[in-house]
Formats: sequence, C-alpha cells, structure tokens
Amino acid sequence: MRYNILKLKLRLVWLVIFIAGVSLFSHAQLTLTIEKALEIAEENNPSMKQSKLSLERTQYNLDAQRAGLKPQFSLNVNPFSYSQTRSFDNRYSEWYTTKSLASNGTFRAELPLIWTDGTLSLTNRFGWQDSESMGQTGINNNKAFTNNLNLRFDQPIFTYNRQRMTLTQLEFDYENAEISYALQRLTTEQSITNSFYNVYMYMNNLEISEAELQNAETNYEIINYRVNADLAAREELFQAEVNLAQARSTVETNLVRLENQKDQLKQTLGMPLDTDIAVEVTLDVSTMLIDSEKAIQQGLSSRMELRQREISMELADLQMITVKANNAFNGNVALSLGITGDNKYLGNIYETPTNSPSVSLSFSIPIFDWGQRKARIRAQETAQTIAQLNYEDEIVSIELAIRQSLRNLANIRNQIEISEKQVENTLRTYALYQIRYREGELTGLQMSQYQAQVSNSRSSLAQQQISYKTELLNLKILTLYDFENDMPIVPVKGLTNISTRF
Repeated sequence: MRYNILKLKLRLVWLVIFIAGVSLFSHAQLTLTIEKALEIAEENNPSMKQSKLSLERTQYNLDAQRAGLKPQFSLNVNPFSYSQTRSFDNRYSEWYTTKSLASNGTFRAELPLIWTDGTLSLTNRFGWQDSESMGQTGINNNKAFTNNLNLRFDQPIFTYNRQRMTLTQLEFDYENAEISYALQRLTTEQSITNSFYNVYMYMNNLEISEAELQNAETNYEIINYRVNADLAAREELFQAEVNLAQARSTVETNLVRLENQKDQLKQTLGMPLDTDIAVEVTLDVSTMLIDSEKAIQQGLSSRMELRQREISMELADLQMITVKANNAFNGNVALSLGITGDNKYLGNIYETPTNSPSVSLSFSIPIFDWGQRKARIRAQETAQTIAQLNYEDEIVSIELAIRQSLRNLANIRNQIEISEKQVENTLRTYALYQIRYREGELTGLQMSQYQAQVSNSRSSLAQQQISYKTELLNLKILTLYDFENDMPIVPVKGLTNISTRF
C-alpha cells in the first residue's frame, strides 16, 4: 500500500514538472477575458471567419451591381485587317475579286436607367479602309475615312424592372448575410462563455480536490499518531492511506482535465495549442426577478431571425413577379438617331453626312404553353405560404424559448439557495466530525464519506452558479436585451433595413 502511495506521489511530481517545463519553454502566459477572447475569435474562429467572408462576398456583389448602374465605357480597336475574296455578282453574272485593307475602332458609352429598366447608349465607330474590286467591267478603287455616330434608347414594356429587381435581391442578400454574421457572433460568444465557465469549473474542482488532499493528509497524520500510540486499530491507518491516495489521484485527474479544457478553449478561439493561457472569470451571481412580459416583448421586437423570415417572404414575393413574367405578354421599344460620314480627307469626313434614324416596336405574344406558367405560379404561391408559416412558427419558437429560459432561471435561483445552505451545513458538520475523528469516534471510511459530501456540495454550488450565468446569457441572446444592466444590445452596429418598392 505504501509502495502504491509512493508511486502516486512520483506520478504527481512528474506531472507537475512536465507542466512547469512546458510553461517555461512556451510563450508567455496570456490572460484572457471574455471580451478579449471574442476579439481573438472574430479573427481566428473558423465559423466566424466563414461568416465574415460570406458577408464580404455579398458586399462585393452589391457593390458590383451598384457600379454596373453607372455609365459604362468601352473601346474596341482593330488596328489592321486585310482580306481578299472571289465572289460572283448575280446582277452582272460575272466573277469579281475584292481586296480590302482596313483599320477601325469603336467607342461605346452605355447608361442603364434603373428608373425605367431602359438603356441609353452612345456608339461612335471610326475607321479607314482601302478597298479594290476587279471584274470584267474594270477596276474600282476607294480609299476613305468613315465615322458613324449613333445614339440609341431601348426600353422594355409590359414587364417588370429587372435592374431594380436584381439590385433589391442583392440588398436583401447583404442584409441577410449581415444578420447571419451577427447571429454567428452571438453563438460564438455563447460558446466561448461556456468554455470559460468550464475552465473555471475545472479550476474550482482542482481547488476543492487540493483542499480535500490537505484534509486527507491531516487525517492521515492524526490516525498515524493514534495507531502508533495504540489508540486506534491499524486497519484505520490502511483506510487513511487509501483516502490519501484517492485524494492525490483526484488532484492529478482534475489537473489533467483542466489542461484539456484549456486546449478546447484555444481550439474554439482559433489559437495555437502551444499557447499558455489563463482565464479571468468573474463569477458574481446576483439573482434577479425578470418581467416575463418585457422579456417576450423585447425578443419579438428585436430578434434578427424574424427579420430573416421577413426577408424570405419578401424574396418569395419578388420571385413571384419573376415567375409571372415568364411566358407572358411583353414588348420592347427601340429609338435610334445616327449620322454617318465618309471622305478620303479626314477634315471633310462630314462634308456630305447621312442621317440614319430608326424606330422599332416589338412584342412577344405567348399563345399556348401547356399550363407551364400556371403551374409555376402555383408552385411559387406554395413557396410564399411556406415562408409565411416559417415566420409565424419562428414567433412561437422565440416566445417558447424565452418562457423556458425564464422558468430555468427561476428554478436555478432556488437551487442556488439550497446549495448555499447545503455548503454551509456540510462545512459545519465536517468541522464537528473532524473533532470526533480526532477523538476516535469515527472511522476513516466515514470521514472520507463526509469529505466527499463537502466536496460535492461545493462543486454543486459552483455548477449552479455557472448554470445561472449561462442561462442569463442565453436569455440575453434570446431577447437581445441585457437584464443585468437593463439595456438593449446590438450584436453588430449598422444593420440596415432595406425596403424597395416597385
């Protein structure tokens, strides 16, 4: 038995030396608060990074669409082209050969009109050509500069505004990604807080087990003295050795669990596992009574999930506009004004200009589609109904979760009061039992049981306090309201509510 105790001592000493050595050769210890951990997680947590990248992607898409609504300019240049072809002229029933040498460029300016979904464009094509045609009637040659300037307006009619529709959908996508990022930040905050409290719980368990080890060592010294003085049976010394070994094993186990929990916290934060960290947690539990009506009202008015459901309904409405436009009557109006000039001298290019106006009106008239459009409309109506049901179900789920959280808080408050009383009573009882143990009225087995009661009661109280803090954080996330400081919270500043009418 004494050999086993010595073996346990050596294992504990080597474990402490190993941890101290790792700490000595690792980076300086980093003390973390919840606020600092959130800052680290925002940059390193994998889920936060993905959510942030998704937000940036939607922002870039929205910026690109908005940029596309500004005037667009392009220039196409063909500096050199040469061709020789042999063709047959049906008018004169003869073959002729054409040689052409040309150079030209086209400048185009285009302005999308989001108010009407039309497009206004200005095109200018400038070039030079040397053309020679040789046939039975002789050789014809032409060298000239040419320039064509054209202003055109295209306007779809009897259909929806596609440019505004695309812009609005991207705005909703960005708002939805912004909300998802905020929700992910709240989820990460909750996960980190739970990890912090788990680390604190293992620290508390380690302290309790160390106190238990001190008591076991004290009891061992007492019973060892009594056995040597023939005041107690030697079997009591054997039991005291077992209790002491178990206490040391518990300290070793709790130390290992604490280090493992720290590694899990570092993984959640996205930190290197070889970083030496310490947590700073303030477990100041002051129970409070929370107005249930206020909590539910705050949740229903602030929860971002409801806005996400509203966005889903609005997107379903936009999709219905698109569906109804398929295989539907629509048209297009095109107006164009142009002027063309050509001359072998560049300065006289518009000496005899030619005007080229044009007006066109076109319609697309569906005749029969075998019920395709009607079926798609019904399918989209079903999607709209589903979106509405999801919105209503989300309201019920939010209220249900808040009610459950309030009940849990009330129950935990009662459990804390009971645990505090139990810790007080077990400490007083254990102090009396120690006196009786010194006098030989109790056995070592009974003392180990009483020691376990003290440890369990202290651990239970810490667990109840942590449960209260985590449940209070859960209620804050459910209502987006900080009841401890009596103020609303905004997870991400600058959330926008975008609404565009057609």
